Amino acid sequence: MTTPATPALESATWGRRIVALFIDWFACTALAQLLIVIGLMSSNPNASVTMALFILESALFTALVGGSFGKIVTRLRVIRQDGSPQPLSLIPAVIRTLLVALVIPPLLTFEGRGLHDVAVGSRTVKV
Repeated sequence: MTTPATPALESATWGRRIVALFIDWFACTALAQLLIVIGLMSSNPNASVTMALFILESALFTALVGGSFGKIVTRLRVIRQDGSPQPLSLIPAVIRTLLVALVIPPLLTFEGRGLHDVAVGSRTVKV
């Protein structure tokens, strides 16, 4: 008995990636505002607070469910390059997110993958 071949996963497009990034940034900005409203932060959040929330959100969601909030909404996933079905572990997810936060690594592509994905052995695909 033969098993059906799993379909090849298509790489994420730039458009979806950018929309996912905007969704993540908007969600982190809204969360920072919520923290002010409920009194956990005393002043207006600046970009560094939003960036810290972005790094935390993106790394945790990537390690737990395979993608940031924005990636999940846009039906993208970060998967291991070796084909393993498990999401990235936390340390590679943090490294990947820190490289995304630097902006330049995602723009440097190798074999259709950004430097941030190459560095941790992952790739971003459509679901």
